[in-house]
Amino acid sequence: DALDPPVNAADALRKDLGTEYYALMRAVAEFDGRLMIVKGWSVTLSLAGLGLGFQQGHYAFFALASGTALAFWFIDGTMKRHQMRYYPRMRDIEVAAFHLNHLQLGDQTVSSPEVDWYWKFAGKGPDIRLDTPRRRTPEEIRKLLGKAPWMVHVLLPHAVAVVLGLVLFVCALAEVPGLDQLEP
Repeated sequence: DALDPPVNAADALRKDLGTEYYALMRAVAEFDGRLMIVKGWSVTLSLAGLGLGFQQGHYAFFALASGTALAFWFIDGTMKRHQMRYYPRMRDIEVAAFHLNHLQLGDQTVSSPEVDWYWKFAGKGPDIRLDTPRRRTPEEIRKLLGKAPWMVHVLLPHAVAVVLGLVLFVCALAEVPGLDQLEP
C-alpha cells in the first residue's frame, strides 16, 4: 500500500532530512548574495547623495542620503530576518540527526550535521560542542530574529551613511564653517 512506511523508515528519514538540510543551507547561502547586493546599492546611492550635496551645493541631499541608507538598512534587516527563519529548522534537523545517527568515538558522542549547533560555541564559556544538540525555544528564536538589524554585519555600512548624512545635514543647517555656503 502507498501509505505503508518504507521497510527501513529510519534510513528514509535520514535521507529526507539530509536532502532538506542541504536545501536549507543553499537557501541561506543564496540570501548572502542578495544581502550583498542590498549593501552595494545602499553604499552607491548614499555616497551619490552625499556627493551631490557637495557638488550641487544643496544640503538637502545629505538628508536624502541618510534616508536612503536607513531604507536600505530596513531592507537588509528584513531580509536577514527572512534568512534567519531557516535556522530553527536547521537546528531541528540537527537534533533529529543526532538522535538517529550519533556514535561514540572515544570519549565523544558525535553526529552530523551540526553546523547551526556549533554556531553557539564561541570559544569561551562552557564547551557545548559535546552536549546533545537541543531545539531552540520560541523565546530564543524571537530574540535571535529581534537582533537581526543590530548585528554588525547587517547595520554596516548603512548606519555609517545614516549618521554621516545626518551630521552633515545638521552641520549645514547650523551653518558650520565649511558647510555654511550650502543651500537647502
